Amino acid sequence: MADTPKHSVSVAGIVVDDQDRVLVIQRRDNNRWEPPGGVLELDETPDEGARREVLEETGVRVVVERLTGVYKNMSKGIVALVFLCRPEIGIPVTTDESRDARWITLNEVDLSMSPAFSVRVRDAFSDEVSVRSHDGHDLLGALYG
Repeated sequence: MADTPKHSVSVAGIVVDDQDRVLVIQRRDNNRWEPPGGVLELDETPDEGARREVLEETGVRVVVERLTGVYKNMSKGIVALVFLCRPEIGIPVTTDESRDARWITLNEVDLSMSPAFSVRVRDAFSDEVSVRSHDGHDLLGALYG
């Protein structure tokens, strides 16, 4: 068992408001636009982690509705669990982790994000749970979705 591969687990929230706009952040570390998210801590459930990450990165408290996808970055060994969320309270603010936080339309998602992240937003608008792999930027194929 010593040769068992190690993976990192992350969580993200696709926060959709009543106008079907999506809450996104511009990350401070690489300036990329992405849904808010990060590493799941050992002592929290995936939905708790999604709520925490969205709040930490945007200042918006959310209700987690359901799992929408599982995504693996094949080059880094990161497995991401992505959840559809609805805003509960708060307005988007910048934080230590986000250079900017704002609501954008689905059309803007495709223009501002890499395919590996824009597909997570698109998948959240489907009733199916997607399972996909990517290289950090581009999709490598899809099992579901």
